[in-house]
Amino acid sequence: MNTLELRRPSPHVAEVWLNRPDVRNAFNDQVIAELTATFRALSQDDTLRAVVLAGHGKAFCAGADLNWMRAMADYSWEQNRADAQALADMLWTIHQCPVPVIGRVQGDCYAGGVGLAALCDVLVAADGVHFCLSEAKLGLLPATIAPYVIAAIGQRAAQRYFTTAERFSAAEAHRLGLVHELCPADQLDVRVQALIEALVANGPAAVRACKRLVQDLAQQPLSDELRADTARRIADIRGSAEGKEGVSSFLQKRPPAWLA
Repeated sequence: MNTLELRRPSPHVAEVWLNRPDVRNAFNDQVIAELTATFRALSQDDTLRAVVLAGHGKAFCAGADLNWMRAMADYSWEQNRADAQALADMLWTIHQCPVPVIGRVQGDCYAGGVGLAALCDVLVAADGVHFCLSEAKLGLLPATIAPYVIAAIGQRAAQRYFTTAERFSAAEAHRLGLVHELCPADQLDVRVQALIEALVANGPAAVRACKRLVQDLAQQPLSDELRADTARRIADIRGSAEGKEGVSSFLQKRPPAWLA
């Protein structure tokens, strides 16, 4: 891979680093293709427990690469459609990653970079970073990232920041719910490691099922079908080998097998 760095610091954890610091980790078609392929491969790894998404350099991700944008100026409608579909597919692939994705935001996030941040199940950001949904400044709109950003910050905040393209602080991103935790830049790795340890301490299948539960139930009305579905999920997990081991180890006051 030329635009990403993939690390495996432990058998259960993967780190995906955006690695174009000279262009502030901006997207182009190669970045999109490599992110898609990387997350598809990671999603097939049954031993995986967590993924860290991070960026090298001063910015987390600055959105679209300028050279890529220049090329787009001459695209036909069909080329623009295919290009946007590739981006939408990449976002969906990351969204569908079966294990939690922890975002490590050390620098500014603009445009599509905010979309990447919104895809993370847990997002930790350095105090001084900024976010900006800047598409409207260019006469564009953040369409492909919109479902994920709206889910993260809500309709009201999206109406403001999509239309004004204002830059907002990490503190504001935290208030809106996009960022879960703020910390000094030199504490980012400490906080990310603490989150990894918290995830790895839990039942692997339960963590995957919890992530799927949130995604499946978000924004759904509380119907008879939904209540029945939640009951079915509990019955499934209680009857699983992991569920039985978790309860037994708790009652027997011993570590569960997945911590052995």
